[in-house]
Order: sequence, then C-alpha cells, then structure tokens
Amino acid sequence: MNYDVIIIGSGPGGYVTAIRAAQLGLKVAVVEKENLGGICLNWGCIPTKSLLKSAQVFEYANHAADYGVSIAGDINPDFEAMVKRSRGVAGGMSNGIEYLFKKNKVETIVGTAKLAGKSGVEVTDGSGKKTTYTAKHIILATGARSRELPNLPQDGKNIIGYRKALTLDKQPESMVVVGSGAIGSEFAYFYQSIGTKVTLVEFMPTLVPNEDIDVAKQLARSFKKMKMKVLVDSSVESVDTSGEKCKVTIKTKKGEQVVEADIVLSAVGITPNTEGIGLEELGIETEKGHVKVDEFYKTNIEGIYAIGDIVAGPALAHVASAEGIVCIEKIAGLTPDPIDYGNIPGCTYTNPEVSSVGLTEAKAKEAGHEIKVGKFPYSASGKASAAGQKDGFIKLIFDAKYGELLGAHMIGGNVTEMIAEMVVAKKLEITGHELLKTIHPHPTMSEAIMEAAAAAYDEVIHI
Repeated sequence: MNYDVIIIGSGPGGYVTAIRAAQLGLKVAVVEKENLGGICLNWGCIPTKSLLKSAQVFEYANHAADYGVSIAGDINPDFEAMVKRSRGVAGGMSNGIEYLFKKNKVETIVGTAKLAGKSGVEVTDGSGKKTTYTAKHIILATGARSRELPNLPQDGKNIIGYRKALTLDKQPESMVVVGSGAIGSEFAYFYQSIGTKVTLVEFMPTLVPNEDIDVAKQLARSFKKMKMKVLVDSSVESVDTSGEKCKVTIKTKKGEQVVEADIVLSAVGITPNTEGIGLEELGIETEKGHVKVDEFYKTNIEGIYAIGDIVAGPALAHVASAEGIVCIEKIAGLTPDPIDYGNIPGCTYTNPEVSSVGLTEAKAKEAGHEIKVGKFPYSASGKASAAGQKDGFIKLIFDAKYGELLGAHMIGGNVTEMIAEMVVAKKLEITGHELLKTIHPHPTMSEAIMEAAAAAYDEVIHI
C-alpha cells in the first residue's frame, strides 16, 4: 500500500500531524503498536490529570468546613476507584482519536514499525507477520519512555516508573519520589494528598529546577505545609529491596540518611524511543540520543522527518503537536513559520499549580538584560481569597529599556489556564505598559497578571 505520508507513532505529535495531513488532502497512515494517543493520552498527561482531580476533590471534601459546608462521617480516598476512573478517562480519549481518524480518513496500521529504506516502513503485527508500506514522506513520532538510572533499576514492583505509578494495585503507605520535575512533583503531590507518606528527593538545589527560583521556593513551602518531606541537593545512592520495605540510602548535604518506603518512584526524566526503528541502517544522524533535524524537522535523509520527544527541545505534548503541524504544512507546500522555542509554555499540575514561559529572572540577567520585575501575591487577590487558594503569586519580567515581556512565572490556583495569555502577549511583543493598561475582569485570578505588570512600573494598586 502506498501513501503520501506514513507517521510512526500516534501520540500528540503523530495523531495531530496525521489529522492536519488529511485536512491538507494527503493520503496518510499512522502506525501504532499500542493504543492510539501514545503516552500522553494513555499513560501521561490525561490519566495523571484525572488522578490529580480526584486528589483535589478529596482535599476539598476534607476542608469543606472552611467553605461553610458540613459533611457527616469519615472521608476516605478510594484508591482503586481513583485508578479505575483515571483509566476510563484515558480510554475515552484514546477512543476519541480513533473517531477523529475515521472522520478524517486517516488509516491506522497496528504493529511495530521499522524504516525499510527511504520510502518504506516495515510493520510487524502481533502474530509476527511483516508487511511493508511505502510513502513519499515518513515522519518519526515515536516519543519517549521513563529514563532508568543504573542505581535505580525499575523492577515494576519496588522501584517503578510513571506508568506503574498510574496503576498500582493498592495505595502505598509510604513512597520515595526521585526527581522533582513535572512528573515527579505531580505524583508526589497526588500521593501525599491522599495520605501516602512521601519523601521527594531532588538532585538540584531547588524543586522544579527549570522554574524561576521564587516559584521553586514557594512550591517547596506548599509541599512542606502538607507534611511532605522535601530533600534538595540530594541524591539516591542505593535502594535495598531485600526486605518488606525498600531501604533508600539518600546522600544529603548533612550526610547520608536511610528512608524506608513501600515504593520508590523514579521520575528522573525520559529517554527517546529511537532504538530498533532503522535509524542506523539508513544513516540518519543523531546527537546525544536525539534525531537531528532542521527547523522544519527534516533529517539528513530525504523524505524522512522526526518530531516530538525524539528530537532536541522541550519534551512536551503541545510542542510535539506544534512541530508536527509545522512539519506537515511544509511538506504540503505551505509556508509555516518555524517554532519560537523561547515562547513555549510549561505547566506543572500540583496544588498550587505552576506555569511559566520565557526567561527566568536569573536567565534574563545572564543574557545581559536590564530588567524590571513585577510580582503580585495571591494573598492580595480577592478571587484567590474567596476560592481559598491564597498560596502563590504572579511574577513578570520585562526589559527595562524597551518594555518587552521576557518571562512570566506563576504559581497558584488556575495558573495553568492563565499562562496562555502571557504566551500570546510575548508573541505579539506587548510591552509592560500595554499589559498593565489592558483591563482584566474583576474578580478573577487573572487580575494578578495586570497587577504584576503594574508592580514592575510602580503603579500597583492592591499591595
């Protein structure tokens, strides 16, 4: 069977690219060895947000009296039901991709794919049968998996990765989470909030190391407030799994300590899925484990492209989708603009939520900018107070000379929804004065954006 485009992988990069290709009139097929939607819809973004919502509801129920609501009887988390709901949400999203493929006449090929020359894809199905399909253009969107450290080999029982953390048979009484990026922080928050005793270990000096230091400090305070044990500047040296509990030896600035836990969750990053797909045989160039591509995602081999977690750049679902759209529009003869990787939003769905775009204060100074910084606390926000979410703030960084928005850093309720405003503002090169003169609705948490901009120019009203 011959196609205009074959896409290997159906995650947010692959399936979005496929649908856009079909919209552009191309004959397209997607090869997927598991469930449509890839890691994001089945084992990442979507099911984790389902669990986090369950945790939020549990927290609300426990604090109902704070809102003038009386709930009789004990309130307990039903871990099994939470996991079941999460899997149901994930399954529904995967079925939604199947519907979209049928609607857009995207063909699905089930099996494991490997490049077979510059225009061929060999697919092995579940019975071992091999079939070769051809296409003028082949897009690699194979995603990534949990990275394993030599001293943290995942056995799926005592030391686990994020996939197993989504489907444990029972709630552990205690857990050590290694790594405080988005994945580690979200799981640490989820398990701690439903009663698991969590120790969060981070090698770097602050939690969520890619975020602005003020945000990192606030998240640490919030985690400690919920009785989570937070260890930064620390590393897991070894894990003894021979007993009933894991004995985790952790090296800290104050010396070594041993923490006992039922489960150790390794959340130390991801590894691109580039093995066994035919890169070496075809001579496709890689660098530090990632496929090398140009600004439109062409590899060094004509007709072969790569997007998403297997190329350098932020390993985020929305980035993979954007890359796929740029790639396929270029293939179709349109003139898309290359992606501005300096304007990519990042979100962490803890409580409080974290979101950001652009340069941190430290990075802005390192880049030689003279800056103005505006910060507005959620404690001064009427809507945040009414919602019972006073922890957090909005921090905006502007170039002092030109007023250009360099970065936005948020921690607090609803900030993962609010960050899009700052992405648009940055793209349109809105100045600080333009932002602070833009009327925001009252009462909303988004008013804090206007107030933070005003604070940078000494015009803030409510602090």
